Amino acid sequence: MASHLDLEEQEQLEQLKAFWKQWGNLITWVITLALAAFAAWQGWNLWQRNQAAKAEGMFAAVQTAAQAGDLSKVDAVLKELQGLSSTSYAAQGTLLAAKAEFDKGQLDAARANLNWVAANANQNEYRDVARLRLSGLQLDAKQYDEAAKTLDAITGAEFAALVADRRGDLFTLQNKPAEAKAQYQKAYAAMDKTVEYRKLIEAKLATLGVASPDAETAK
Repeated sequence: MASHLDLEEQEQLEQLKAFWKQWGNLITWVITLALAAFAAWQGWNLWQRNQAAKAEGMFAAVQTAAQAGDLSKVDAVLKELQGLSSTSYAAQGTLLAAKAEFDKGQLDAARANLNWVAANANQNEYRDVARLRLSGLQLDAKQYDEAAKTLDAITGAEFAALVADRRGDLFTLQNKPAEAKAQYQKAYAAMDKTVEYRKLIEAKLATLGVASPDAETAK
């Protein structure tokens, strides 16, 4: 009986050896790659968390400096923060810096930072916000063709009303009242009735001879 079991065990051992000879290296590689991928994924998540925490601290510093009107401090921190462009804090901090620079009359710096967000932000919403604000600076500078291209690049449906309003401004400045009227009406219709900004659009339409946007839209 013992001899019979020994023969079975020997046969199984030989089969295992044959199996391992044929597939052992492949199995080892698969396991090694799986473990390496898991370790890399874990490391990536840790790195991402560290980057986000670092960026959050820098954003807070930019916010404090902007509130104090210390643009030199804003610029110094912002350069490092922009190196963490994979985080949302980089876009938020740069938008905040652009606002502070605009308030201080540093329009070139504000424009440069808005362009950075439009090109580098990790979320479409931030890129669209930057483009909308940038188009306003371009209109102020009478860069009408550039403003039109900037507005064309805005893709978020949630910005449709504001884009139409800005296009209305563009056409008004280009002395195209019919086109301006159509864009303002589009903006007025698309904007939620509870939004106060709607009254400003209504005022713009009034200057173009549209006394009641709702009545005009209903025609």
